[in-house]
Amino acid sequence: MSEQRDPADSAAQKAKAFVPDGSTLRRRHRRAIGQFALCVFVLVPWTVYLAVSLPHRFEARYWPMVWVGFDIMLLVSLVGAGAAVWLRRQALIPMSFVAATLLVCDAWFDVSLNLGRGDVWESVASAVLVELPLACLLVLRARRVLKVSARLAWQRLGLAGEPPPLYKMPLFVALAASSDIQPDSKGAPDA
Repeated sequence: MSEQRDPADSAAQKAKAFVPDGSTLRRRHRRAIGQFALCVFVLVPWTVYLAVSLPHRFEARYWPMVWVGFDIMLLVSLVGAGAAVWLRRQALIPMSFVAATLLVCDAWFDVSLNLGRGDVWESVASAVLVELPLACLLVLRARRVLKVSARLAWQRLGLAGEPPPLYKMPLFVALAASSDIQPDSKGAPDA
């Protein structure tokens, strides 16, 4: 007699096969927290130092190279996000966040470097009408894909109800104890 396996059980077993044991995860978790804490610890005094030590005027020798290089990075991230959409790949998520971040940085630098100049309004218009809305669109698209992926993983793991909002979802759903995971109480999709 052939046995039928529950596909959700099979998916959970496959997910656990790729995941390290609990002590390794706890060690990696502590290391990641330490790395982020170190970054913040170093960045705060560095930012204060820059605020008091940078000159008010600075002539950049390689100004065109800096901006062209920045725009090439932005272009590559947008092409990568577009290719991920075309190929229907999860790479859309990080590529969209990278492109959105670069768009926000572009808007910030364009506006702040043109303050006090006549063309500041061009930069403000570009930021408000193009760069910031496109950044929002990219983040919202990536968030939607992430939520759909999380919902599918939730269902394939055989977990009841709807998954919690992304900010409450454990980093590794398959490893979290079922008592640690609280389904969305609304019961409706949060997309």
